[in-house]
Amino acid sequence: MKRILVTGSNGQIGAELIPHLRKLYGAENVLATDLQPKPLTAASEGGPYQTLDVLDAGAFSETLKRFRPDTIFHMAGVLSAKGEANPKLAWDVNVTGSYVALELAREYKTSFFFPSSIAAFGPSTPHANTPQDTIQRPSTMYGVAKVTMELLCDYYHLKYGLDTRGVRFPGLISYAALPGGGTTDYAVHIYYEALKTGRYTSYIGKGTFMDMMYMPDALDAVVKLMEADPAKLVHRNSFNITAMSFDPEGIAASIRKHIPGFAISYDVDPMRQAIADSWPDSLDCSAARDEWGFEPKYDLDRMTADMLARLKERI
Repeated sequence: MKRILVTGSNGQIGAELIPHLRKLYGAENVLATDLQPKPLTAASEGGPYQTLDVLDAGAFSETLKRFRPDTIFHMAGVLSAKGEANPKLAWDVNVTGSYVALELAREYKTSFFFPSSIAAFGPSTPHANTPQDTIQRPSTMYGVAKVTMELLCDYYHLKYGLDTRGVRFPGLISYAALPGGGTTDYAVHIYYEALKTGRYTSYIGKGTFMDMMYMPDALDAVVKLMEADPAKLVHRNSFNITAMSFDPEGIAASIRKHIPGFAISYDVDPMRQAIADSWPDSLDCSAARDEWGFEPKYDLDRMTADMLARLKERI
């Protein structure tokens, strides 16, 4: 990668991916784009920025023609809980907008990264040690959109030879960016409330395990995949990746190692709980390890220590 365009730059991942890429490849070589008229975080202001609606194929094409990237990171999307509240918007942005980006990547001959999710699985998927290749029958619009794009990315590689690559992200935890309407957002909120009030009311029920990853590991994984030798990639798209699996009690116990009096209670949101119940408890990441050397550095306790230390500086 030498010259990169990122859509959805103001999202939870994009807001941290932009400065990460600029540090590696040079600020002027990474164009941040988003529907918002300006960057929402200071970290994204250190290089070129442009307003872009991914549904506007003409404007998108002109941007590519002018900037001439060799790689597109297509991060624009509506997250799971918001997607269930507005399924049409989720389809329009997550499928139609993504198809526009994929087709333009083919036209301009750029590499294409697409972020899938554990939401691409469903209630009939094996929940423990979920295989890389398994049944995918998601029960949310967000998940349906992810499976659609996984298949399209594979198709564009097979049909046109397009360099498409991607991962299935678990829940992502970050101290730098606020959550954006995902089912796993409780695992970010809980750290803020631990420091502010010493207690947290979880909308996800006790005993609900979900895969998670700390954002620094997620960013490293994305770059490592995009820089990997294509000859070694058997799957290319939608690699399972994860670093840990825990339920609300587990993360609360980790927080108590630093804040002994921390208390957790529950007021379960039926919609988000139903979404969480349809997702895997743990993922098999052997394909990512074997094909491009995926290796996260943070487990739950190391992440908790870093999250609390960094959030203390912000709150």
